[in-house]
Amino acid sequence: MKQYNGLTFNIMRKEDIPELTAVMKRAFDEDSRRHLGEESGGPDGYDDGSFLRKWGLHPASSAWKIEKDGKLIGAVIVWVFSSRENKLGCMFIDPELQDKGLGRTVWKFIESEYPQTVTWRTETPGFSKRNHNFYVNKLGFKIVKIENPGDPRSEMYIMEKEMGRR
Repeated sequence: MKQYNGLTFNIMRKEDIPELTAVMKRAFDEDSRRHLGEESGGPDGYDDGSFLRKWGLHPASSAWKIEKDGKLIGAVIVWVFSSRENKLGCMFIDPELQDKGLGRTVWKFIESEYPQTVTWRTETPGFSKRNHNFYVNKLGFKIVKIENPGDPRSEMYIMEKEMGRR
């Protein structure tokens, strides 16, 4: 367990998957409602636990469940490589608590936890304008590529954040 600016981070375990899946479903469904006008939507397995079992419990990932005041509020999954060019695989916060600076706090924890990182990479759907704002304007990522531009279902923004040589 690690504490960081009012949040508690614990390594994700198999027992956490059902409750985390409910939070993940709410977060991704809110994004789909907001940007696509659809009631639900997210990556394969986001709503049945298979996404988190596959990626959050993957032996090569580092996955953290996040709590605030004893309540589960989200998770973050990162991939840390010997090249020091690491990847943010997934981050989500319960929609009830979004837009309160918690995502930024989570990211500051990740940066402090992996200070050897030279470059962070991530990707997010093209339709998710709120994610673009968050990653670019709040966290300092830059858009380096757009895959399948113009296709609302498959457009993907590829982003990087250079941390500098450490």
